[in-house]
Parts: sequence; C-alpha cells; structure tokens
Amino acid sequence: MANLFELQKKIAAVREQIETESKDLTDSKMVYEMRKVFLDKTGKVGQLMRYMKDVDPSQRAEFGKTVNELKNWALDYFGSLDEKMRKAELQRVYKSEQIDITMPAHTHVQGNLHPVTQVRNQLIDVFSGMGFEIYEGTEVENDYYNFTALNTPKDHPARDMQDTFYLSPEFVLRTQTSSAQIHVMENEKPPIKILSPGKVFRSDDDATHSPMFSQMEGLVVDKGITLGDLQGMLDVFVKKVFGQETRTRLRPSYFPFTEPSVEVDVSCFECGGTGCSFCKHTGWIEVLGAGIVNRKVLENCGIDPDVYSGLAFGIGIERVAMLKYGINNIKQLFESDLRVLNQINDR
Repeated sequence: MANLFELQKKIAAVREQIETESKDLTDSKMVYEMRKVFLDKTGKVGQLMRYMKDVDPSQRAEFGKTVNELKNWALDYFGSLDEKMRKAELQRVYKSEQIDITMPAHTHVQGNLHPVTQVRNQLIDVFSGMGFEIYEGTEVENDYYNFTALNTPKDHPARDMQDTFYLSPEFVLRTQTSSAQIHVMENEKPPIKILSPGKVFRSDDDATHSPMFSQMEGLVVDKGITLGDLQGMLDVFVKKVFGQETRTRLRPSYFPFTEPSVEVDVSCFECGGTGCSFCKHTGWIEVLGAGIVNRKVLENCGIDPDVYSGLAFGIGIERVAMLKYGINNIKQLFESDLRVLNQINDR
C-alpha cells in the first residue's frame, strides 16, 4: 500500500513545478504547450491517478479529492496565465501599430496611362467623332487576308517591302491592320466607315522601328469618295492631335492596296513650318501613308469599283507618340522607364 502522505507530497511537487516553470513563459502559445504537458489525458496531473489502486481503500476518496483540487487549480491557473499573456501580446501589437499623427503623410504617386495608350485613345476619340466604328481583327492572319486580298499576290514585288513573321506557309503575324478591312468589306455592304487599331509585327528593329508596334488604319467606302475627302479628314486629325495651326500636305507614293497612294506630311508643330532641327529644316514631318482604295481590292471583296470608291490611311501609333512627346528612340516606349512615362500625361 502507498503512503498517502508521500502521495500528497508528489501532488504538491507537481503544483510547485507548474508555478516554477510558468515563470519562464512569455506568450500564450507557450502557456498552451505547458498546459498540455500537465492537463492532457496523459499529462502529469492525470498520471497521479494511477496511484489510486495503491492507496488504502479508506483513503482513496481523500486522495482523489486532492488530485481533483490540483486539477481545478491548474485549470484556473493556466486560464488566468493565458489571459494575462494575451493582454500583453495585444498591448505589444497596439504599440507596434501606433501612428504618430504629427508625422508627415506618405505620398502615393498616381500612375499614368502609357503614352501609346494615351495616343490610341485620343485617335479613337478623334475618328469616332467623325463617325468611324471600331473593328480590331486578329493578330494572326492567313496569307490571303494579309497579302493577296490587298493586291499583293505571291509574285508581287511589294512583298519584299514586308519583313514578315511566318507561323507556317499559310499563316503569318499580320504586318498591317489593313487585313481587318478585308474582313469588313467581305461581310458588310457600303457605306463602310471603320477604324482598325491593333498590334502588327515586322522583322525590323532600330531607333524608330520595332518588331511589334501599334497601327491604326481607317477605311471609308461609299459613292464618290476622293482624295479631297481624305485630306479634309486628316486635317481634322492633325489639328486635334498636334495643334490648330498644323497643316497637311500629300506627296505621291506607292502602296499595292491604294491607287493613287500618298505620304501625308504635317507642318512642323515645333517651328510652325519655318524649319528647325526637329523637322530637319524642311518645315514638314511625315506621319502616315494613305490613298484611294485600289479597284482590285474592292473587286476582291465583292464591291463594284464602278459604283463605289474608298479611302484608306494607316497611322503608326508609336510614331505619333514619339512626335507628340519628343521621344527619339522607340525603345523608350517599351522599357517602362518611369522617368519617361511620368513626363507624359494628357489627362
């Protein structure tokens, strides 16, 4: 038989151990871990009950009462300790999150739209105001829509003007957004008035060219369309973008899908046309290509060229952005350099 006095000393030792070891606890997690050591089913307090079988039957009730008193005390002790630790932890959080309202506020820099996006939106606004509808098309085209339907068959020398990315013998990354115009003319009857913005791809890379760039092509097909309509429309465009004093001039050029074809220049908006380094002392700056839609292109789309005529123009959006914002290297538009982008904001 176990001596009740000795067992009571074991019970007191467990309590003393709890009080001693709890002095080193610093947070509620440590309290939780220590509580498990003593109060779990296999914990030190529970293990005391294994002596019950060795106690004299007449003393078992007293022994059990003493163990239960220790258990209840330990429950209250750990509960109180946990509450104390949690309050201390909360105070530390409050202290770490204190805000000194006398300190200067942090400033947050407001972002800008990318220069190309700003110009794209402006051009869409200008031409939408003239009644153009938007049609974007796809960036992957078959050879027919990118070349053949635009009067550039496989043996045509104008294909040498395009450094094309071929995905297969039949499919290419489009070299111009003019391909979108063919889709529209095949599926809609005149009058047609569309603007086709989007990415195009050519194997070309220098200070003013990029393998991927943005184009915006316009197409108008109706009865009696002339170069005069084209110039009047472009006059509105350049005045809105480059200033009210800007003028346009048309120079003869060649594109397989327009006849006649023209290069469109604008009077220099830096010197007013008197001549400066920006316009290479000519007073004029080339901005886009345009012309009257070739009869063969209309015929390829099932439109009678004896009844209808059309005008088309293609604008390089990066080209306009570079001119408008004084950027001399197209790569600056693709590098996301905040020193460049923060200077450009038309809002």
